[in-house]
Amino acid sequence: MPTEFARQALENLRDGSLFNWTVIPMLVVVIYIYAVEVERKNWNVLFAGLALWGVDWFNEIWNSLVFHFTQYAPVWAAPGDTAFLILIGLNIEISMMFAFLGIVAAKLLPADRSLRILGIPNRFFMALTLSIFCVIVEIFLNAVDALTWDYAWWNARWPFLIVVFGYLHFFVIAFWVHDMKSVAAKARAVGAIYAFDALCLIVFGALLGWL
Repeated sequence: MPTEFARQALENLRDGSLFNWTVIPMLVVVIYIYAVEVERKNWNVLFAGLALWGVDWFNEIWNSLVFHFTQYAPVWAAPGDTAFLILIGLNIEISMMFAFLGIVAAKLLPADRSLRILGIPNRFFMALTLSIFCVIVEIFLNAVDALTWDYAWWNARWPFLIVVFGYLHFFVIAFWVHDMKSVAAKARAVGAIYAFDALCLIVFGALLGWL
């Protein structure tokens, strides 16, 4: 039987009546952010942003599958107010945020890839630091039931799993794509991420109805 938070999220899931015009300016802001990077031909940053967004979609897909197979709760849910709830743990506002989070993260990277911070390779240091920051934000969101957790092993008292499986791989993959030597390699990597996401959405969502 679904938890109360899961039930609330299910009631809002892909409900078009919740649409709010704030979605449109949010979308324009995201397009503008990417357009600036295209204008500057800043392909490292642009593809890092796309990579992080793509990996987040994979996270949201497996989170939805957890709910499908347990019929209890996803690992995280987004039952609160939204202009559109895409998946049980992903609303349009969260998705737009992740669409440019990778851009922001890539801009924070030191230009020197070999630089160490506190003895740690700077890419991993930045990935870990940003992951911890994101989890702190999530803890505040959880405190107001905007982003909810129902499992004892995924909560503020044991944030390690949220850091590692909720965010760390986002930034590690985004930075890996950022540092690839050619634009073609970046495009292939990002294309593979999105192709896998699309396959999962088609199979688990459109065909099987599990999402």
